[in-house]
Amino acid sequence: YQRRVRGSFFFLILIPSKVRASQPLKLISGIMFKDSSLFFPRLSLLATPTSAQPSTNPTKPKKKHPGKAIIAGGISGGIEICITYPTEYVKTQLQLAARHSSTGVPPRYSGIADCVKKTVKERGILGLYRGLSPLLYMSIPKAAVRFAAFEQLKNLMQNDQGTLSRPRTLLAGLGAGTAEAILAVTPMETIKVKFIHDQTIRDVPHYRGFFHGVYCILKEEGFFGVYKGLFPTILKQGSNQMIRFFVYGEIGKLMKRGQQRDLSTPEILLAGGVAGAASVFGNTPIDVVKTRMQGLDAHKYTSSWHCVKETWKQEGAMAFYKGTIPRLGRVCIDVAIVFALYEHIGRLLDRFWKTD
Repeated sequence: YQRRVRGSFFFLILIPSKVRASQPLKLISGIMFKDSSLFFPRLSLLATPTSAQPSTNPTKPKKKHPGKAIIAGGISGGIEICITYPTEYVKTQLQLAARHSSTGVPPRYSGIADCVKKTVKERGILGLYRGLSPLLYMSIPKAAVRFAAFEQLKNLMQNDQGTLSRPRTLLAGLGAGTAEAILAVTPMETIKVKFIHDQTIRDVPHYRGFFHGVYCILKEEGFFGVYKGLFPTILKQGSNQMIRFFVYGEIGKLMKRGQQRDLSTPEILLAGGVAGAASVFGNTPIDVVKTRMQGLDAHKYTSSWHCVKETWKQEGAMAFYKGTIPRLGRVCIDVAIVFALYEHIGRLLDRFWKTD
């Protein structure tokens, strides 16, 4: 029978008469270490109750080191923005060139092709890269914060098998997006939009460079001048990463078909592209409001909700989907590249940086 004494289990069993003299020591050791497998095999089933814990400890789930996530995310973010910035420039221009029904002023650009054509004609091919510097300076911490936050939340919420349930994946993505919105995206996006808008409405830009622009913004509007539109940015980034990490993870599971393997590069690109497209259709209206709240005409709106009402009143519902096509192209490429770079850089770090 089984008796509990001071938290330890002791088993009283009948010892066969043909036990050798060396067996009592082995038996006592087995009792001390609570391992019935050290007894005779025939007696182990009788001695071990069905509710007892197994003798072998389960393998701990593999966790991603936050340092690896920061490095891999930062490098991938810096490379990605250099590739995809022209589409971001066109998207922002189309969103800022809104038609004001009260004044009857037509938009500066009639579409994507017209925006590209006029920009190249007036400023050359490098004109599509105007305003890149603030994004380039901030893309590294942006991606680093995003992936580090997601991996840390995943480490905290994953089960014993090292996986996340669907609700927890959504929650981890939401937390990652919120962290990057507060720590990196809001000041970065505010500076970027003001730079692009400044170069659009003036023949001679007021900001002579990145650091001069930041200095002028801080001097004229204070520290919180770079945190305008924080709430819609949190909504945008939170929903963005919630959708992206969830869709990417689900598509990855379908591609693996229950196998324990890494995704190939084409699979990562496909999963990332689909995840990016899903996030675009899910939150473009939020992106439009955020962009207008961070532009040079942000003073016309008293709040994000006021911006929504005025945009709806003057331009109609379709105004909330301006810039969708260029944003769709940029985001699909963006997310695909970032996930591919992040996965491969992470695997490389795992080979040379042992943290388990």
